[in-house]
Amino acid sequence: MKRIHSVVMLTIFLFAISISAQSRKDEKIMADAEKAKSTLLETSPSLDGFFENSAGYVIFPNVGKGGFIIGGASGNGVVYENGTAVGMADLKKLNIGLQAGGQAIIEVIFFETDVDLQRFKTEKFQFAAETSAVALKSGIAFNAKYKDGVAVFALPKAGLMADASVGGQKFSYKAF
Repeated sequence: MKRIHSVVMLTIFLFAISISAQSRKDEKIMADAEKAKSTLLETSPSLDGFFENSAGYVIFPNVGKGGFIIGGASGNGVVYENGTAVGMADLKKLNIGLQAGGQAIIEVIFFETDVDLQRFKTEKFQFAAETSAVALKSGIAFNAKYKDGVAVFALPKAGLMADASVGGQKFSYKAF
């Protein structure tokens, strides 16, 4: 009986440690997302209208992209509904084709309506193969519009890669 008690206590302890480690990781991503939002608004102040008027958005503060013929991208982000953080998101992409290089970007996806945001949160959301992001440079976002209820922007942080496509990205969502 004492042995079972020890095993149960050890299991609870290990579970608590894993939750704590995940919480610290989520807190770091959330802090990075807030910094990324500030950077996006400094680079392109016209994004303020998207942040203010969208039903929700997800900010991926550190998306790593890279490849040579076979490429991929991944990142973790924060999902906001009416300006309030409601969960975490995960981004994955694998593609084959003409590509070379590596890049770190900030990616933000805006959802025009509550229905569009719900679709992201409840389905295996992914972009069509031909979808691209608006590559942000100073002031470029003022002409951007939603397409199928979604608007996507990317801001290069470092690296060089000739690819602004987000097609084929798949996402998962975990509520708080």
